[in-house]
Amino acid sequence: MSVKRFFSKRVNFIYLITLAMPLAFATWMSLINNFSIEVANFTGREIGILQSVREIPGFLAFLAIYLLLIFTQQTLAAVSLLLLGVGVLLTGFFPSEYGLYATTFIMSVGFHYLETVKQSLTLQWIPKKIAPIVFGNIESVKSFAIVLAYVSIYVLFDFLQMSYLFSYVLFGSLSIVLALIAYFGFKHFRDRVFQTKKIVLKKKYWLFYVLTFFSGARRQIFVVFAGFLLVEKFGFSVQNIVLLHLSTAIINTYFARVIGRFIARVGERIALHLEYIGLVVIFATYAVVENQNLAIALYIIDHILFAMAIAIKTYFQKIADGGDMASSAGVSFTINHIAAVILPVLLGFVWLYSYELVFYCGALIALCSLAFSFLVPSKEEFILLQNTQITPTK
Repeated sequence: MSVKRFFSKRVNFIYLITLAMPLAFATWMSLINNFSIEVANFTGREIGILQSVREIPGFLAFLAIYLLLIFTQQTLAAVSLLLLGVGVLLTGFFPSEYGLYATTFIMSVGFHYLETVKQSLTLQWIPKKIAPIVFGNIESVKSFAIVLAYVSIYVLFDFLQMSYLFSYVLFGSLSIVLALIAYFGFKHFRDRVFQTKKIVLKKKYWLFYVLTFFSGARRQIFVVFAGFLLVEKFGFSVQNIVLLHLSTAIINTYFARVIGRFIARVGERIALHLEYIGLVVIFATYAVVENQNLAIALYIIDHILFAMAIAIKTYFQKIADGGDMASSAGVSFTINHIAAVILPVLLGFVWLYSYELVFYCGALIALCSLAFSFLVPSKEEFILLQNTQITPTK
């Protein structure tokens, strides 16, 4: 494929920003705890505030729709990636409480708005028939970038003894360069469907909103507390956790593509059934697990099931009006982050009483998701609906 042809394809723009985002964000996430403690002298209070600051832009992602009054979606994606890179690059220069709050907010605005616009563009640019496959490929590219970031950080710190500042500057700069390539390298594509420039909440999307909320809730429970259990109960070291994250990213590089093709073959309803049944078992087992190897296996399986969330996005693509994609992407991120703001605090208090109860709450959320997933039309019902909407020509 020639360079000119590469930069003329919409899907390649999506793949490029998908590759660039984890290089910066995974670096920030993997180093921030050690950096904030060792260099900025943070305590639990400052770390808690920092993580809350990080979630604010995600909760306000619906405001991205107003930026589309100024930018096209493609331009906003490139600008958001640039902002993400700048936030990561500056992190090492401001090792103080308010300095890290400021750089974290900048980084997070770029990250969350990039994710919002990327989802919107994918739903608009990719044909419905192959959307699950492309979403699977996107998750695979994302996992590959995470692997690349983790391996690079391991080499930089263990073999080359590089500083936190150098690492943040390196990966922040790389994302900035890729943002400039995304903006100046690709042709600026026209929107195929005019996007509504206001917040859209429609009754017919209610099931998508519910599934999105439950998806955010279960993800927060596992992300916040599953790793914590491995450290508290099984004594995992930092190296153990990094290797576990690296392993899940490597595995998802392959399985995300498989899951995308699976959803395209069986439809969203069956895929969601399998995901939620699996989650009920995983959460319930995590509450009582006593074997370290079993806990690791559950952790990896859960991360594989993360890719099944593709089915929620492609379900929405099939039911939504074409002009609602941009606005609804922002709204869905906000709904997803309601749980991120509330659950960690509430379940943190529950953890003090019973960590088992935290995971049983996760199983209950998965069970609720399973119940609602029965309302998602089957693949055959979607085909029938599509055929009835086609007006025959004379």
